[in-house]
Amino acid sequence: MEGIMLIHPEKCTGCRSCEMICSFNKKEVFSPHRSRVRVLKLEEEGIDLPMMCMHCQDPVCSDVCPTGAIWKEENGIVKLDPSLCRGCHACMVVCPFGAISIEDACVVKCDLCEGDPQCVKWCVTGALEFVRADRAKMKLLERKAEAIIRSLQGQKP
Repeated sequence: MEGIMLIHPEKCTGCRSCEMICSFNKKEVFSPHRSRVRVLKLEEEGIDLPMMCMHCQDPVCSDVCPTGAIWKEENGIVKLDPSLCRGCHACMVVCPFGAISIEDACVVKCDLCEGDPQCVKWCVTGALEFVRADRAKMKLLERKAEAIIRSLQGQKP
């Protein structure tokens, strides 16, 4: 069953555990620069926002790749084969999430840890959630309903 990553920015504390476990899982080092997830800190808004590949339904990164180094698998994971990449960086330019980066002269991106994303397991606040695709819409509706209830109660959404 296809899964979808949900990000709950209101739950993110900016601890960067997701970056650390990702870099360790992929490169066996604790380094945010080697992570495929980045926590974007919006100082003025007071928001920390985990950013990563969202494995789009119709990935434009795949559409622009001239070598076929990026493709979407049947399970919904958008994969990247660095050995096929010739470094044009077109995928980086078109990614709406800024989720493709360069590492060791190759482009890299989140592969959802082959369907078992470690960042979700290590996110102690629940800011990252990996849900079955058929359950994702209900989860999003629940979040909307909670925001409406908070708004009606005079709380910050």
